[in-house]
Amino acid sequence: MRFTGSIDAKTDEKGRVFVPSIFRKILQKEEEEGLVLRRDLFENCLVLYPKSVWNTQVDAIRSRVNPFNRRDREGMRVFTADVENITLDSGGRMLIPRRYLEYAGIKSDVRFIGVDDTIEIWSKEAAADLLSDPEKVANIIESMMADRPE
Repeated sequence: MRFTGSIDAKTDEKGRVFVPSIFRKILQKEEEEGLVLRRDLFENCLVLYPKSVWNTQVDAIRSRVNPFNRRDREGMRVFTADVENITLDSGGRMLIPRRYLEYAGIKSDVRFIGVDDTIEIWSKEAAADLLSDPEKVANIIESMMADRPE
């Protein structure tokens, strides 16, 4: 499952937003029943995981957790505690909880960005800043690829 591209949308006064149809079609094709929403670990954005991808992530963390190590247990707790199980309504809308809207700085305008097997949800302004410097993007990709053996 691969999500790519960026699509702008608007939240309504209750925090509901239409998940872009191109992403919904991928979810339907893969027969994904549920979604999980959490804050990103590194950026002030939200990450929407198809349930199967979320379960794979949690399994990967769990495989490295020593249940008798405080730091490990805390890491697992922090990763899994502040999440929302999301169900799309019949029109393809999801509700973004108020605390998540505030965390991501989302007022109304959002940008959905497909990032491999997840979908990031950004405030439109923050997403524009993220991609505004082509030289920075080129340097990041160049560095990533230089570190890989051929």
